[in-house]
Order: sequence, then structure tokens, then C-alpha cells
Amino acid sequence: MGALDGRVAIITGSGRGIGREHALLFAQEGAKGVINDLGGAIDGSGDDRTPAQQVVDEIKAMGGEAVANADNVADWEGGQRLIQAAIEAFGDLHILVNNAGILRDRVLVNMTEDEWDAVIHVHLKGHFAPTRWAAAYWREQTKAGKDVKASVINTSSTSGLLGNPGQTNYGAAKAGIAAFTIIAAKELKRYGVRVNAIGPGARTRMTEPLGFGGEVKEGSFDWAAPENVSPLVCWLGSTEAVGVTGQVFEVIGGKIGVLEGWTRNQEASQKDRWVAADLGPVVTGLLEGANKPEPLFRRG
Repeated sequence: MGALDGRVAIITGSGRGIGREHALLFAQEGAKGVINDLGGAIDGSGDDRTPAQQVVDEIKAMGGEAVANADNVADWEGGQRLIQAAIEAFGDLHILVNNAGILRDRVLVNMTEDEWDAVIHVHLKGHFAPTRWAAAYWREQTKAGKDVKASVINTSSTSGLLGNPGQTNYGAAKAGIAAFTIIAAKELKRYGVRVNAIGPGARTRMTEPLGFGGEVKEGSFDWAAPENVSPLVCWLGSTEAVGVTGQVFEVIGGKIGVLEGWTRNQEASQKDRWVAADLGPVVTGLLEGANKPEPLFRRG
């Protein structure tokens, strides 16, 4: 018995990298899957349907069930067709993993409007559109009396939650995904839908040019391997994770952590309006007692 036996999953951006590892592990754990990928370059350009079909072929070779899909997840109708593809192929939908994304890194002073718009569009709308149509499906099932146990797993990033220079577009989108996750979890709980997010760290075609992960010594644990991320995503998609929702997890190597967003930390108050000239020592004192910023990555 696999952790995902009898469950139907959609995994976006699953032709390569982390998404591919999700797809293969989901199949090993018994899920039927829709493998969605446009097959573009890391900047979003191009259109190659081969990667998605190759993953489907791998899944079928191991005895699993999967279909390829090349809809654009950031397109309103594309998101709807993607959800319908799972229902038509397998009769239901239980898990949506939003993983598709692109990079167009540039320091803010040199960033173009297109570089900003493209990244925000693919990441933020690419999470919103499929989730919106999946949520509508699950709401109708709930209204029809079905006991829905569904799960959405979004892909955020410490680049947005902790900050990384040269990625204002990517970081803003990924921080937005974390906020989207927390709010959607509150809204969809009534329909039996859990919504969580991960902030993964792994060696992929997006991070390899940065030297992420370095060289791996023979026989040692490859802490930067993308397959290290997938077990948590698999568990979050399982019925065992019922009750876990509205959370953002960092996962890298053998480490899993809970990431907290904007929280009230130190506070100063008085029963009157502040005077600007008096605020220097007040703000300094607050900052001295506040939590210090976390490093962008900590190895597993």
C-alpha cells in the first residue's frame, strides 16, 4: 500500500527538476497523475512537449498511470482545462501541486517591465488559476454531499521569504504565494481542502548556474538533490496530513522547518500619538530586541 493509493494528482512544471521528482515519487506511492509542463526554458521561452511525455513514459514503465498535459497554468482557460484533464482521465482530483515557475533575474535598477511581468504572471497567476478551478470543483463535490479530503501544495521560496538580491520579481512572487497559501487555507477549509506551501532548496537547472550544491563526494549524501524535497510534498498530499493546513515549510536536504511569515515581534505603545523626534530610541530598542534575519539557505 502506497501513501497515495487511490489519489489523483496534478503536478505542474513536472517535466524536469523538482517537479519531475514529485511526479515519480507520487507514482511510486500509488497516485495517478497529470504531468503538466510547457517544456520551456528557465526564462519561460520556448515550447517543448517532450519532457512531460518522458515523465509519463517513466511512470508507465514502473506500472503507474499518468497522462501528459501542456496547458499554460498562468492562462485562465488553461487552468480550467488542466483540472478537467484529471477528471476526464481518472474521474476525480485529490491533489494539486503548483510547481511551475521561471526565472528572469536582474538587479532592480536594471530590471525591465517584461522581466517583472513575466515572472509575476507565471508564478502568481500560475498558482491562482489552477487552484481556483480545483477549488470550484471541490466546492461542488462538498455541496453534493461528498466527503472531500483534498490537498493543494504550493511552491514558495526562501528567496522571497528571507530575501535574495537580484530577485525582486521572483522574490515578490514567491512571498505572494506564501500569503496566497495562508489565505486560501482559511477559505477552503470548509470544503475539506488543505493548502500548504514549501520553500525548497535543491540543485536544478535554475540553481545550477549559481553553483548551488557544489560537487558531491562519492558515497556521501547529496543534500542538494531535488528528490530530497518530494517526500514532504507526498506526505502533505496524503490523507495522513489531515489537519495540517496554512503552513509554509522549508525543505532542503534532510532538513524540514516551519517558516513563519510576518508576525508581531517587539512592540512599544503609549496612550497618545507618537512624536517623530522621540522615536529614535524607541525604534532602536525594538530592533535590538527583534529576531535577527535568517540566512537564505542552511544545509540539511
